[in-house]
Amino acid sequence: MNAPLNDGPALARAAADALRRGDARAARDLFLQAAQAGQADVAVMLGLAYSCRSLQDWAGMSASVDRVLVLDPRNLRALVMKGDSLEQAGDPRAAAAYYRAALRSAPPPDRVSPDLLQELRRVQQASEKFAKRYEDHLRSWLGERGFDESQANSRFGQSVDILVGRKRVYLQEPRYFYFPQLPQKQFYDRADFPWLDAVEAATDDIRAEWLAVGPGDAVYLWQNGELNEANAARCPKTMTALANTPLARIPGHSPSVLFSHMPPGTHIAPRNGPTNTRLQVHLPLVAPGKCRLRVGNDVREWQAGRAWVFDDSMDHEAWNDGDQARVVLQFDIARPELTEDENRWVATLLEGIDAFPGQKSEWIV
Repeated sequence: MNAPLNDGPALARAAADALRRGDARAARDLFLQAAQAGQADVAVMLGLAYSCRSLQDWAGMSASVDRVLVLDPRNLRALVMKGDSLEQAGDPRAAAAYYRAALRSAPPPDRVSPDLLQELRRVQQASEKFAKRYEDHLRSWLGERGFDESQANSRFGQSVDILVGRKRVYLQEPRYFYFPQLPQKQFYDRADFPWLDAVEAATDDIRAEWLAVGPGDAVYLWQNGELNEANAARCPKTMTALANTPLARIPGHSPSVLFSHMPPGTHIAPRNGPTNTRLQVHLPLVAPGKCRLRVGNDVREWQAGRAWVFDDSMDHEAWNDGDQARVVLQFDIARPELTEDENRWVATLLEGIDAFPGQKSEWIV
């Protein structure tokens, strides 16, 4: 088919026919003519890129997909071919970045054509191969300079895991109220809370009082800032152990102090707490094993009598894969980075929010 040199649509159709016939050279010439005639749209430039790829014209393919990505930055085929062109140019790191972008942008497999699905599977394998080679290089480089596995959980070690994709970045994302410029810590260093020693020392007494109060998924001593006088009266040693703890004080919401009972076989789905202006404390009373809590990237197993402090405004979830219930004394404390004045204003603001007409937000612990 001979199309007029100034008829862009006709030239584009002729080029597509040539590409389907397997005549890549004719297709490339016709797509170039269509573009010069003003038909430089996504379809034409993508067809030109495919023609160039068939001819192993990597520079031409790269230039063509660059034009496509200007018009359609998330075009999957163009992202894949841009990665291929960079791979051919000897830049596997940049190639992997485009492959990852294609994989992130891809719809579910059942919504992808078979040929594109095959391409995506190819670049998935290429991405994984590059990631492994890149990680091996970095760990070898660091190892030769003195970094070893004993430092894996250090801040620097975590940064390496994030860099190579083994961990992701988790940030505070409270459901209800966010206070800016606070440190993004998942679990806190227990050395920051010297009063934990006294709480842990009372573990046996606290466990005995929980047994006396009786079973229940959640038995509150404080709930939404209100003392449960009946339960508190039955747990005097627990209340004494908490006397020197900096319980969070937000009228209508905090403190909350409870015995939290988690049956075997339970999974608490990922969630975020209501605010980042407080922290959560767990003192395990019954920890039968195979019971763990994930906060961000950090997964820890509860151990009876060993307390920890964590930021529940970060994504967290819990499992009890054991054959017995897990029980913890759970309570919220004031965040140590906030000043007394800031805590007062936060409480005042939240009271004002609650005073606005409408349904009051429940802070589920």
